[in-house]
Amino acid sequence: MAKNLWMETVAEAQRRARRRLPASVYSALLAGSEKGVTYEDNMNAFGEVGFAPHVAGLVAERDQATTVMGQPISFPVIISPTGVQAVHPEGEVAVARAAAARGTAIGLSSFASRSVEDVVAANPQTFFQLYWMGSRDVMEARMARARAAGAVGLIATLDWTFSYGRDWGSPKIPEKLDLKAMLGFAHEGLLRPKWLLDYVRSGALPDLTTPNLTDGGRPAPTFFGAYGEWMTTPPPTWEDIAWMRETWGGPFMLKGISRHDDARRAVDAGVTAISVSNHGGNNLDTTPATIRLLPGIVEAVGDDVEVLLDGGVRRGSDVVKAVALGARAVMIGRAYLWGLAANGQPGVENVLDILRRGVDSCLLGLGHGSIHDLTPDDVVVPDGFRRELGTGARSRSRT
Repeated sequence: MAKNLWMETVAEAQRRARRRLPASVYSALLAGSEKGVTYEDNMNAFGEVGFAPHVAGLVAERDQATTVMGQPISFPVIISPTGVQAVHPEGEVAVARAAAARGTAIGLSSFASRSVEDVVAANPQTFFQLYWMGSRDVMEARMARARAAGAVGLIATLDWTFSYGRDWGSPKIPEKLDLKAMLGFAHEGLLRPKWLLDYVRSGALPDLTTPNLTDGGRPAPTFFGAYGEWMTTPPPTWEDIAWMRETWGGPFMLKGISRHDDARRAVDAGVTAISVSNHGGNNLDTTPATIRLLPGIVEAVGDDVEVLLDGGVRRGSDVVKAVALGARAVMIGRAYLWGLAANGQPGVENVLDILRRGVDSCLLGLGHGSIHDLTPDDVVVPDGFRRELGTGARSRSRT
């Protein structure tokens, strides 16, 4: 009898991913920084927000459809861009297919393991993500390539300060999988034979390169080679962000907002959307959870831009709480990676189904027929829950 691979929760997907992935790969996905305060708060803060349900007059049919940066999606969840993966041989292509099958969009990292051309072919609703790295000419060429491939939007990620050190230890990641590296990691692969077999069947082991950061005529740089370019590029100004948005010339999201003043500057720079994000807890540790920051940022920008939330989403109820507090949609990262690790494309579809069903259940209990009917009155936010950053007299804009 075939084993039932269906997963009931994202937590179960994570448990299966941990059993399937080599220890170094699992640790790299878990990540976090320093003590892991932000990583934990991103998830735990959702549990501090309650619901105010109804018991009669409920709605029999419920609609979850919305749009993000002009793209229609079937429910308010999109795929957040994540970097080089050694999770599954099909990588981001499997994720793109899963997202397309469930009617939603994918954000593709410029550090991804699969090319933008392959991912767009699997899901035309692809937003290409780019860091501020290299010269303007180099970035313009990368944007032109993504545009030519058919990417329908650009995500600029800025919430990264190269934080070092994890109290539980950082994973060992080789520069490349040469013979020496393979011998060094052989024991991990042998301890996870199903993961190893997937790659053997595909005919190639993870090469840890970034194919979206080459001009096509040169070999793709390694992850650490690309990381070095990123680290040594001077940080952008707000004028640089405006240039990036103008050069792209289409829907543009700025990812990494945690302050009111930065949110308003993003509006001034002409962005289409902002993502309230702390890089999944991988950035400055002790930055507050994104759900704590969301309501104030929504109030700060009003209807001038779309606001999304990224960080800690593991349940459909998390999605509903974010939307009730003003988010257009949420972005998920680790949640879909656990599904990909556990069961490839079907595993990602499974995770998306878990979230969709959770959203539907919450809409039913709250008495709404559409996610667009959600308001702050549907949730219980305790005193002292919100965090308001960048609102005082000491806040100042930097050019």
